[in-house]
Amino acid sequence: MKNKIYINDLHLDHKVWRNQLNFQKEELTFFKNRLEEIVSRWTDDEVLQQVEHFQNSFLVQSNKIDELLHGINIHADNLVAEAKSNPTAIDHVHFDDHTTQRDQIETQWKLYNELKEEYLNFLRKVM
Repeated sequence: MKNKIYINDLHLDHKVWRNQLNFQKEELTFFKNRLEEIVSRWTDDEVLQQVEHFQNSFLVQSNKIDELLHGINIHADNLVAEAKSNPTAIDHVHFDDHTTQRDQIETQWKLYNELKEEYLNFLRKVM
């Protein structure tokens, strides 16, 4: 049986998730810029291979973030449409909790933090 939740709670989740994902995107931009500094300082093949690994990983993360943000926007648009079609009772209606989205966001956060930790360890070695 699915958990039931109010539209305001769903909206709050969307807002928090967007903020988290947008922060990750901004941080990835900063991380990419640091990689450029490393490339300008190092010629060692191992270091440059690690740089390439992180460039690829950051691209994958960025694409996943875009995908998740798109999914959030679609779900939010569906909720807006539901609210417009039934404005009087919308605050009293229970919706299915978006557990699949929640799981995807939590997985993203976990994977992102693992990558971030790996990257920061790399920076400590080469900077």
